[in-house]
Amino acid sequence: MRILFAIIVVLVGGLFGKAVTHVTPTDDKEKEKLIIRAVFSLIENRHFTDAEIDDAFSRKVFDTYLDRLDGGKRFLTIGDRDLLDDYQEKIDDAINTPDVEFFELSNDIIHKAIGKVKILYPVILDHPFDFSIDEDIELDGEKIEFAKDDQELGERWRSYLKYETLTRLAEKLDEQDKAIDPEGGKKGVMELESEAREDVHEMMDDWFKRLGEIRRSDRFEIYLNSATNVYDPHTDYFNPKEKEDFNINMSGRLEGIGARLSRAGDFSKVVSIVPGGPAWRQGELQVDDIIHKVTQEGSEPVDIQGMHLDDVVSMIRGKKGTIVVLDVKSADGTAKTIQITRDEVMLDEGLARSAIIEFPGRVDKVGYVDLPRFYADFENPDGRSCAEDVALELEKLKKQNVEGIILDLRDNSGGSLNDVVQMSGLFIKDGPIVQVKGRNSPPHIYPDKDREVRYTGPLVVLVNAYSASASEILAAALQDYGRAIIVGSASTFGKGTVQRFYSLDRELQGISTEGTLGDLKLTVQKFYRINGGSTQLKGVVPDIILPDRFAYVETGEKELEYPMAWSEIPAVEYTQDIVDLSPKGQIKKNSERRIAQSAAFRLVDENAHRVKELRDQSVFPLHLEKFRGMMKAQEEEASKYKNTFTNIEGMKVYNHPEDLTYIQVDSSRIGRNEDWLKNIRKDGYIDETLWIVRDMIDAGVALYEPKKD
Repeated sequence: MRILFAIIVVLVGGLFGKAVTHVTPTDDKEKEKLIIRAVFSLIENRHFTDAEIDDAFSRKVFDTYLDRLDGGKRFLTIGDRDLLDDYQEKIDDAINTPDVEFFELSNDIIHKAIGKVKILYPVILDHPFDFSIDEDIELDGEKIEFAKDDQELGERWRSYLKYETLTRLAEKLDEQDKAIDPEGGKKGVMELESEAREDVHEMMDDWFKRLGEIRRSDRFEIYLNSATNVYDPHTDYFNPKEKEDFNINMSGRLEGIGARLSRAGDFSKVVSIVPGGPAWRQGELQVDDIIHKVTQEGSEPVDIQGMHLDDVVSMIRGKKGTIVVLDVKSADGTAKTIQITRDEVMLDEGLARSAIIEFPGRVDKVGYVDLPRFYADFENPDGRSCAEDVALELEKLKKQNVEGIILDLRDNSGGSLNDVVQMSGLFIKDGPIVQVKGRNSPPHIYPDKDREVRYTGPLVVLVNAYSASASEILAAALQDYGRAIIVGSASTFGKGTVQRFYSLDRELQGISTEGTLGDLKLTVQKFYRINGGSTQLKGVVPDIILPDRFAYVETGEKELEYPMAWSEIPAVEYTQDIVDLSPKGQIKKNSERRIAQSAAFRLVDENAHRVKELRDQSVFPLHLEKFRGMMKAQEEEASKYKNTFTNIEGMKVYNHPEDLTYIQVDSSRIGRNEDWLKNIRKDGYIDETLWIVRDMIDAGVALYEPKKD
């Protein structure tokens, strides 16, 4: 998973600005060398950590790369590893040269290993498995060694394919047992075993087809990021397509036709149409349409059969106002040619939105703001900004005279630093929000830039273990100021580092690369709370901790490879006179009492222990009855926790009247909105948060109004 927290910067000059020669890379190898050269020059000069590229570094890269190449130990043997072992302490030399000899060897070895297994698995699946034999399988690659030879590798694949067949056979038997009158009568175990093996065969065919589509460039990026991630988990190489996708994700907009695609055999299939987008307005392209050819305006059609999905998407995307023509076949077999004029497409699923919650007898009206990520359009000054959008949602909610506001940052992995600073300032008059420090520079303080306070009432910020980066900055700032009560799981993710994007093509001035090298997302700073502490590794510990199903599972930054260490710097002065949260201690006690008396939250805690046990389990029986017995026991236990939270009686959730016109433009948008409101109505964490808002109101926490100058 990539935690997104970046600032786009424009660099003036480059590391090779004095070069005057113009060299165009003529093959993959030359291009890869240029990428390595630019990436590690940037790391050496700009990364937060001043780490040496030496033999110890080389060993870390080797282990990381091998794990990413074949972490399950299903393809490489000890003999294959021995061929690579000579390079364990030579990768640093290869980076400094640079050369790609080790990468080429590894790419060749894994390619041949996959080809060997591709021949092997159909042979194994041609014969029935005997599920009366008492044997087990270990599924955790970290707990096993590489196979000593091809014979042992073949046995490993026999066990693996037997396990995959067993899981499907057990499902078929369970479905048949539950059926009152199975179609065609009940089937025997042998017949169902044959069907299960055929299902596995189809799955393997698809998997190995995808493995065969892995390009040299894909595997080179795995190798390169195995090296960059030794510095920290968030320093990553992005190829041009990935960088484009990152920008789209951060801005919430793209220029194209507004359709999402997936692979369908050798072709690409439409899986959804974005409401309001060009394809939606044109009206002919439909979900499940299969695209066969793509034609750019004024060019010949391109047959996309067998083409990588990323390449198909890149062909269909394009500048606003240009035309793309698609030859498609509908689900009913009808062939048609569709001409679509590209336009800007807004991806509204990740944007801020709000709802109004009423709970008679508890609270009259509470505003709920959902922020999935801290988005910003770095390339368009007039583009969407999450800080501005949240400010608009606050204004709408204030018009409805809400008594308090819940800001939901659960699963929000971060985003724009400037927006989180601006958003934090919506709730205080002025003062510092966060401190940012580089490798050899003093801390820089990001302050609230205006003295206006958009909302002065009770505020609760909801977080969980996957609230990261920018989410942690906001939660930490409002916690330090005593401006909001932070509610959630034991701690947030713990990502306290700052990344910036650097163009590799710009770094290699004087070398003609035609914009093909991509970008490096580089960790250049750490951020610190205004109290001086860092959220790195430790995260933000909520004021009120609620049980959660991952409470006993290690999650977050500390579980990633090579995370940067926690540190602290001096605090800065800060104060606010908006809200008095001195009753927070009593509010916390009230919540703890409710949680202790809640049957639902007791189940959440029990389930958390169960989740921990399941995460730790990696050995499974390959005996049919033992496996079915184990699965049945787990299923029965899981059913106890299936509907821990149901619709909360008395809670009413509805949209702001100003949002209805936008929502009602399309049936799919209506459906997504209904699902969103439905999920709020059965969210036990929001239910408890409403009680906390009630306690804040009763305690009179909103004592102060901002003083006028």
